[in-house]
Amino acid sequence: MAITRLNHAVLYVSDLERSVAFYREVLGFERVEMTPEGFAGAAFLRAGDSTNDHDLGLFEVGAAASPSLAGRGAVGLYHLAWEVDTLEALEQVADRLSAAGALVGASDHGTTKSLYGKDPDGLEFEVVWLIPADLLDPSALAARTRIGPLDLAATKAKYGASTRGGVGISIPV
Repeated sequence: MAITRLNHAVLYVSDLERSVAFYREVLGFERVEMTPEGFAGAAFLRAGDSTNDHDLGLFEVGAAASPSLAGRGAVGLYHLAWEVDTLEALEQVADRLSAAGALVGASDHGTTKSLYGKDPDGLEFEVVWLIPADLLDPSALAARTRIGPLDLAATKAKYGASTRGGVGISIPV
């Protein structure tokens, strides 16, 4: 048995339409009409360039729901990570997250360059660009043992704004 990748995630949210709007407007997901008959409190979304049936399911639990205590008093999921193809796309996501007041961090993990955001319910997610396998060098590999601040301008200058990330790692050659 070999798992190859995450196909989709499902989140409980307090306000379905607010969450759908966030994931559509800020992260570019599109709504997929596949909600089961008689079940009004759910929505399914697909990332713009995804070939999945859906990448994200949202289930409404209502405004009276308490915030997630995962990591602050209960076990649970910390975050999901979505990959973008280029540093230019990562920069666009950073701009949209900032405009929405949802950008909470940006980190350089050596081989990956990451943004962190929170959705309207405070659920954290990561958006990541991976250095392509043929551009990995000893300094990027060594930097995996630390988390540094992301200098997106310097990273774009080094690798190119339109260089496709993840090739040879998450994208087969």
